[in-house]
Amino acid sequence: MKIKQYDLVIFDWDGTLMDSIGKIITCIENMAKALRLPIPTESDIRDIIGLSMTEALRVLFPHGLNLSASSANSQHQQHPKNAFSQGEDDQYQQMRAEFKAQYLHLDTTPTPLFAQAPILIDELHTQGYQLAVATGKARAGLDRVFAQTGLGRYFVASRCADEVHSKPHPEMISSLLKELNIAPNRALMVGDSLLDLTMAANAGIDSIGVTYGAHSAEKLLQARPIALIDSPAQLLQYL
Repeated sequence: MKIKQYDLVIFDWDGTLMDSIGKIITCIENMAKALRLPIPTESDIRDIIGLSMTEALRVLFPHGLNLSASSANSQHQQHPKNAFSQGEDDQYQQMRAEFKAQYLHLDTTPTPLFAQAPILIDELHTQGYQLAVATGKARAGLDRVFAQTGLGRYFVASRCADEVHSKPHPEMISSLLKELNIAPNRALMVGDSLLDLTMAANAGIDSIGVTYGAHSAEKLLQARPIALIDSPAQLLQYL
């Protein structure tokens, strides 16, 4: 009988189990067009996938709905600090609302599970692994895709970016380990972005990078994962 090296496998969602990177990129581009903002490069968008939406938008659009630093500085000089902060928050709320409209209603790009993902999750569950999700999605978004895909029943716990610190902060993982009483050396993180793998390193657990999502193999190797895989099924070779 094979001795298991890990008790808990933590998955990222977008780009790891669900083929949704293309849709995220398109929806951010369309959001920028709708709000007359500069359109970020695809590379820049890929780099923020895994952050909470607000943090992602702050990285991509550091001046909010203002098109230049000078306009932002001018607004700051004309209004008290608290008033500006509230105005800034309102801008990002408007941006989040536009992205949500694009993602849920306006853009028709499909977001299927990767072909081998359901089989992989079922097999790991059958083998007795505890499974969890650590995602940049908000809780409402994760609950929605859990229901849509039917995979929610396999996961004993999950963490979302609107509940704890966003990646690459280790809190998503450390709080899962605490909840499930799992030692760091008995947990594995599987993700498609440098944020995922850096979070794992920050939490002191092993990681495996998937090369079919947000980031290239070369970029993922910066976080020193124990392995890279080119399809979901390949994960079984390391478990």
